[in-house]
Amino acid sequence: MRPLDPKADIVHACESAPLQYPVSNVQLTDNFMGKNQAYSLQNMLDNDPFAEKFVGGTVYQAFLSALSYHRWVCPVDGTIVKVTHVPGTYYSENMFQGFFGGKPDEAAPNNSQPYIASLATRALVFIQADNADIGLMCFIAIGMAEVSSCEVFVKETQHVKRGDPLGTFHFGGSSHCLVFGPNVKLNWIGLPPKDDNRWQDMDNYHVKSGLATVYSSMKH
Repeated sequence: MRPLDPKADIVHACESAPLQYPVSNVQLTDNFMGKNQAYSLQNMLDNDPFAEKFVGGTVYQAFLSALSYHRWVCPVDGTIVKVTHVPGTYYSENMFQGFFGGKPDEAAPNNSQPYIASLATRALVFIQADNADIGLMCFIAIGMAEVSSCEVFVKETQHVKRGDPLGTFHFGGSSHCLVFGPNVKLNWIGLPPKDDNRWQDMDNYHVKSGLATVYSSMKH
């Protein structure tokens, strides 16, 4: 049983390795199929009307290896607003990651995670945080390769606390995203700077450990 970081406003929802430095100023629609694999909110959130609330916001993504603990927990205190299951692709890879040196690239599934955030089978859990400085956020569970078992434990209108059970994958490696609105000022806990070499091979961060604190709008 992992301990909960009591000082963090947002905790790690999964036992997972951060994929890249969190991406800010995400757009409603963008070219997720290109080499840079931009996040496209409308695609990620399956054309949900809530997508517009996150335009200009931030996406944090992390990878669960086949050996990682595969249950998810609530990253914030709040109320479940909406739960959606999105059917998606299997084994889809970004075209720029599919081959290396003229041969199939074994790392292509791992390197295609921003891309599959818009295409793979996934579960969307929208949470209205108790903390007004977070507001509405979304947890996205993403099945990788053959994975499609995104089982959600919570129901709409249910109140949750950080660290409460949220759901699980049943098999294999997977990915997940946390999506925040444009007015959320995030202070990341323990993440390397954006251009740090450590991003090439990140270790797992413990589930329930601190991911971020949030700058309060009441402080001036």
